[in-house]
Amino acid sequence: MENSILVRDLTKRFPGFTLDHVSFQVPKGRIVGFIGENGAGKSTTIRLILNDLKKDGGTVELLGRDHTDPAVKNDLGVVFDACNFPEAFTPLDVEKVLSGVYPAWDGEAYRTYLKRFALPERKRVKTFSKGMKMKLSISAALAHQPRLLVLDEATAGLDPVIRDEILDLLLDFIQDEEHSVFFSSHITSDIQKIADYVVLIHQGKIVFEEEKDVLLDQYGILRCGKGTEVEPGDYIVRRETGVSAEYLVRDRSAAGRKYPKAVADAASLEDIMLFYIKGEAS
Repeated sequence: MENSILVRDLTKRFPGFTLDHVSFQVPKGRIVGFIGENGAGKSTTIRLILNDLKKDGGTVELLGRDHTDPAVKNDLGVVFDACNFPEAFTPLDVEKVLSGVYPAWDGEAYRTYLKRFALPERKRVKTFSKGMKMKLSISAALAHQPRLLVLDEATAGLDPVIRDEILDLLLDFIQDEEHSVFFSSHITSDIQKIADYVVLIHQGKIVFEEEKDVLLDQYGILRCGKGTEVEPGDYIVRRETGVSAEYLVRDRSAAGRKYPKAVADAASLEDIMLFYIKGEAS
């Protein structure tokens, strides 16, 4: 499958933290969710991908080209967790500046996004709420016709209604299967709603890269009383509670059959992430 992002052995060393040989891919026409706890390395990875930070090792390809190729930026839309437009600007001012930066800027599309999000064209950014600022950032990112959209915590701090609007827009963006989204967020419910694939990073290392449907349909939590012991090869991660032990398993149906006295429940994306971060590996 053709990839919009291909990361191989990406490494960056800081005092007290190392992004350690990170590898994953974002297939063309798909949404890939990037999850992990605060400080896990999500934003560092994105900054390295965007060449805003110099890597110590590894390779990054964006849309089939090295990520240092200046021409890549014309096909790339980026949205961070804060609006970077000057507070004195209006949306019309934003268009005046960006239309001179991006050759493929589409003014009609930009104004369509502004209307869709009910953003006043002539009001200053400083009067906008956080949700309005984020909608403006996404509108501007999409208006220059990117093939790849990268979002770093773009829905953080927004109310559920606004988050839902943004998620619907991302789903629309990939409908032609020519566009792709790489979406970093600690809000796992957002990732669970729209992602095709999920990448989990923990302490600077990739824990897994998996299809979301496989995670939700097959993984599970095996809850056992004190009398039931689960063999190490039958679970991924173990976690103790006050009265029982819980196990994250790759095949909850098989685990339920093998351990009939236990309860095999479905696992949400948040459950899976928390088990990997807080549990003990087999």
